[in-house]
Formats: sequence, C-alpha cells, structure tokens
Amino acid sequence: MSILSVNAGSSSLKFALYPIQGVGMDACIGEAEVTGNIEGLEPSGEPRISFRATGQSKESAAVEVQPAQDVFDAALNTLKALLARRFAHLRVQAIAHRVVHGGAFYRSSVNVTPEVMSQLATLNPLAPLHQPHNLAGICAFAESFLDVPQVACFDTAFHRTLSPLETTFAIDKKLTEQGVHRYGFHGLSYQYVSQVLQREVPRSSGRVVMAHLGNGASVCATTDHQSRATTMGFSALDGLMMGTRSGALDPGVLLYLMEQGWGHDEIQKLLYKQSGLLGVSGESADMRTLRSSKTEAAQFATDLFAHRVVREVGALSACIGGLDVLAFTGGIGEHDAVLRQQVGDALAYLGVQVDSLRNAKATGEQVVSIHADNSAIDVWVVPTDEGRVAAQDALAFL
Repeated sequence: MSILSVNAGSSSLKFALYPIQGVGMDACIGEAEVTGNIEGLEPSGEPRISFRATGQSKESAAVEVQPAQDVFDAALNTLKALLARRFAHLRVQAIAHRVVHGGAFYRSSVNVTPEVMSQLATLNPLAPLHQPHNLAGICAFAESFLDVPQVACFDTAFHRTLSPLETTFAIDKKLTEQGVHRYGFHGLSYQYVSQVLQREVPRSSGRVVMAHLGNGASVCATTDHQSRATTMGFSALDGLMMGTRSGALDPGVLLYLMEQGWGHDEIQKLLYKQSGLLGVSGESADMRTLRSSKTEAAQFATDLFAHRVVREVGALSACIGGLDVLAFTGGIGEHDAVLRQQVGDALAYLGVQVDSLRNAKATGEQVVSIHADNSAIDVWVVPTDEGRVAAQDALAFL
C-alpha cells in the first residue's frame, strides 16, 4: 500500500509515491518510490512529465492532450497511467494534498468533504497564487481516483504553537476576533526540516532558525521543535522579499497607490506578481538568472534579498533569546552557496562562521553541515521534502 502526495499549482503538479511500511500503529512512511513533476499546465502550455524512480535515472515525456480536453485532466491521466504501468504493486490508500492555508478552521490535516472545501475556498483571497489551485487539484483527483480518501495537509498547521504575542496585529480587536491575525506558512517544509534536525543535530532542541528560501520565502524560529515566530503572516505576502512577491511593505504605500487611483486587482498583481526579485531587478524572478546577469540591477536585487534574510534571521533570533542552529532549505537555500555565504558572514556577530569550502560543496542533494569548526552556531543545509510530511500526516489521519 502507498500514499500519493501531490502539490497542485497554477502551472505544475508535483507528486511523490510513498510506500506504507508495517501495519497498524507501527506503520510508517518509507522512502519515495517515485518523485516527479508535470509542468506546462497553464492554458497555453505544452505539458510534460518528468520523474525519477528509486535507483533509476530521470525520465521525461510529453503529456498527450486530446482536442477539447482539459490540460490538467490530461496530466492526471498520464500520472495514473504511470502508476498503473510501473507501480501497480503499490495500491494508493490515500492522496495527501498540500494546501497552503487552513485559516482558523483547521490546525491539523483533515479528510476532505464538501463542507471542508467550502470553508477552504473562503481563504482563496489570502493566498491567491496557491489556494485556488490547491483546491482545484483536490477536486480533480477526487473525480479521477474514486473512493480514495483525499487528505488536506496545511502549511499553516505547523505554526499552531505561535503565541498570541506573535499572531496578533495591533489593530481593532474586533478584526482580530474575526480571524485577522498572523498564521504563518511553509509549515510542511519546516516540519520536515525540524524532523531532520532532530535526528541529526543534538542542539536542535534549542534555539533554531530555519530559512525556507525559494520563489516563496520565509524564516521560522523554533524551540523544542515548535514554531515560536515566523515571517509570513495573515497571507503569504509578509516578511521576506520573494521571487515575485513584495514581502513586508509599509501599509502607507498601499494607501498612496489607492489615492493614485489603483484598484484591488492592480494592487494584488503588483504585490504578488510584479515585485520581489523580479520587480527590483526588472529582469527575472529566478535567482540563478540574476546570478549570471552582469547588470547592476540584478546584483542589487540579490544583495537586497540577502539583506532581508539577515534582517529577519536577526529579528527571529531575538524572539527566541539567541541562536544555536541555522538551517537553509528551499530552492535558493539549498543551491545558492553565494547567498548562504553572504548571510553567514553578516551574522558573524551571532557567532555564525560558514566554512567556504564546505558551503561550496553543498549542492542540495543531501543533508550537510557547512559551519566552520570554530563556529558557535551550527549551520546546515537540509533539502526539504514537503510531500513526505504530507504523506506522514495522511497516514496518521488514516
């Protein structure tokens, strides 16, 4: 038996198939038998599936789309055919869906029902880049995999241990009582990294700051492996600058734009799709592209990104009374050695010392320490696996 873990986005579908090992209360999730991604799912895209089975090289193929067929349905048919052809021995017991926002409704994973879907749909405005596509994915899988439980696993759930001091905005308390407060995101990633640190790093029960840096970016501080502070808040806009998102912004800027005649849709597009690395550089939201660029704007954008990371790590360290362990994860955190070195050097006042050779060798393929022998702070690179955490949650629910 197995659990299929999926993450449905606007133009891609990530998936992984995890075998269930053992039975009853002793059951656990094994290593993924196959991981993959289907890209090009936007209306004008040319969908293509790529995947890697355990112990094998990566494979890729075009997704066949019939005339008038929905492109996501075509992708699902391709995925089902792959599972039936290559992994028929692993019967899917449940499908675990990454859902960005659980709001005040859900503090842990839940079996999806029509009522659950209706409640989650009310949160679409708080995560417009993710939530609608997460929910559309659930609907599509429910229709395609009949009688297979669909389990929603929330990025907000890991942050249920945040205190009111951390979650409350300084606004009219009537709004707070209506649910306008900080939730935090990237919880599945932080839960996985925390599990790895708990296994690999004895000091990780102390003061830990984890930086999930990618197209979406945030920082989270933990003690006793529980979330105590994080940079994202009510929506997935707050905190760090990101690929196309602004991060923290003076609310007065929005008032100014409104006075200039900007409407809701224009402001939303600016904050979610035209800001961050893309907005500052004017070139790209991809850190790799900016690293290879020779323009001053690209250099400034990458420097600003590093500066914001340093600023937030310092702030969150203060919230937990210092720092014992710093961990990098996410696409940028796992692969950008220059960024890690910049951040480490700027945090030397906290006792961080990054070994340049170890850092350069850390490619994001495995869990590895990159701190110097004389560093007062442990520094680690931990490739994240949100799908595994979702599968674990689905298994626990079952």
